[in-house]
Amino acid sequence: MKPTNNHGIKRIIRATGFSFKGLTSAWRNEAAFRQELILCLCLVPIALIVDISVIEKILMIMTLFIVLITELLNSAIEAVVDRISDEIHPLSGQAKDVASAAVFLSLLLCGLTWIGILTHAYLL
Repeated sequence: MKPTNNHGIKRIIRATGFSFKGLTSAWRNEAAFRQELILCLCLVPIALIVDISVIEKILMIMTLFIVLITELLNSAIEAVVDRISDEIHPLSGQAKDVASAAVFLSLLLCGLTWIGILTHAYLL
């Protein structure tokens, strides 16, 4: 049920609370999200320390956020599909597979970005 006073600063506060609830749920229930978040927490300091331009640092960190965002969306899709039915259905499998492919592509983008920037900075 929607609250009747869901506007202005109250809406922002409520939305922020729901966001933190979602992050907490992902941490507790999704092993892949935990692994990727820990990886990000290890890689962000590296991106900040290496001798590259500010734009390159931002790109490296941004790709890490893309991985986390994509994993959260993947988890949401899986939860909705599982909520609808326990029955094995081709469309359910397709939805989960496509969401998983999105995570894979985000990881590939992240890896290629990091390799490209670090290779350019230190080998060329």
